[in-house]
Amino acid sequence: MGIERLLPSPTTRLRFREMTHDDLDAMAAMLGDPEVMAFYPAPKTRAESAEWIERMQERYDRFGHGLWIIETHDGTFVGDCGITWQSVNDVRVLEVGYHVVGERQRQGYATEAARACVDLVARKFAPMLLTAIIHPDNAASRGVAENLGMTHIDDDRAHPWIVRTVMGMQVSPA
Repeated sequence: MGIERLLPSPTTRLRFREMTHDDLDAMAAMLGDPEVMAFYPAPKTRAESAEWIERMQERYDRFGHGLWIIETHDGTFVGDCGITWQSVNDVRVLEVGYHVVGERQRQGYATEAARACVDLVARKFAPMLLTAIIHPDNAASRGVAENLGMTHIDDDRAHPWIVRTVMGMQVSPA
């Protein structure tokens, strides 16, 4: 039996689906946007965006989850959001991650999508610690984590170029 492929439930404004190579134009535009990627070492190239999609497809196959495409119910691309295994101070943790295209930021989409991911974690993985690993200067991302009910639980000092803020919350079974 293979790994169960998971998707968060649709929300009022959003639906989730797995990334495919057909998403390269939209993902490359978002991941290549200097404002969207302001808290990364650099915006991603088109080739790096293709690798991003391939990495998510590998995660769907291996774990049943990753970052998924988030789009409006009429199919308008909003960004990506999902759950991935990460490392904090060399300890494996489940993280909720999110990126929203520039013109859709500050409209509650990241919080709405991330909340659907918390609900998925409650149904499939809880009880469990869920984290958000954030650049210390990224107030908007920290605001999303706080909207979910997360608090500052640690600082990740194992990353090569920055001490990252670790937000977290215990998720109880649904």
